[in-house]
Amino acid sequence: MYPKSFNFVERIMHIQFYKFQGTGNDFVMLDNREGIYDGLSIGFIQQLCDRRFGIGADGLIKLNSHPEFDFEMDYFNSDGSKSFCGNGARCAVAFADHLGMNVSKTTFIAIDGVHNARYIDNFIYLEMKDVDDVIESEDSYVADTGSPHYMIFVDRLLERNVLAIGRQIRYNEQYKKDGINVNLIEQKSDLSIGIRTYERGVENETLSCGTGATACALALAEKNNLFGKMVIDVDVQGGALKVAFDRSASGKYKAIELIGPAVFVFKGEIDV
Repeated sequence: MYPKSFNFVERIMHIQFYKFQGTGNDFVMLDNREGIYDGLSIGFIQQLCDRRFGIGADGLIKLNSHPEFDFEMDYFNSDGSKSFCGNGARCAVAFADHLGMNVSKTTFIAIDGVHNARYIDNFIYLEMKDVDDVIESEDSYVADTGSPHYMIFVDRLLERNVLAIGRQIRYNEQYKKDGINVNLIEQKSDLSIGIRTYERGVENETLSCGTGATACALALAEKNNLFGKMVIDVDVQGGALKVAFDRSASGKYKAIELIGPAVFVFKGEIDV
């Protein structure tokens, strides 16, 4: 018996899926290069991502063919909403490699535009979009790295109630309409941070968030007035990422790369 909230289509679909994870951020992956999953409904996506009644994942990715690029990453959060996902994009590159595509250097398109990536020694180097502004207020930072992020620097990161803090900010009057991801950051050294992230669309804390790791690395540079080329080490609940970028004298962030592993977990088949 599935939850009543699922918007089922009254037919059975046989799905061959793959499961990938990037530092604990996990995804159901579908090879949709032939368009066989074009009609997949939001209800089906919710069902597949459900951790008790489906496969279980933070999101679902359809890898589509594209006439101009190597592929299209079509990403859905577990609630069926759409956004860009940095870890999902890295997993999409690893998935394309798993399917036999040459992605040592690849160009693909996602909801926020075109991305380049490199696959070197089991690490994905993903080019992110340039960021012109990291907006600082009295006690927080906000940046859009393909998905919007609200960031707070804290002490004793592991003791914080991320779920409560995240929900309070994500559903306040300013952000409740479109939502925002909420990140808590603990500075470990000049070029190292630990983060925890509440993700909109998942509506819970996740073990990792790629766009969040990127935004938090930029917030560190903003907070400490760092300029030039640098690499920030970012510890997430599910492992470790790196974010490289070049901050110009004008404060703009260019040549941003999200760097980390993307791992095949298993594949299977399901009727929904």
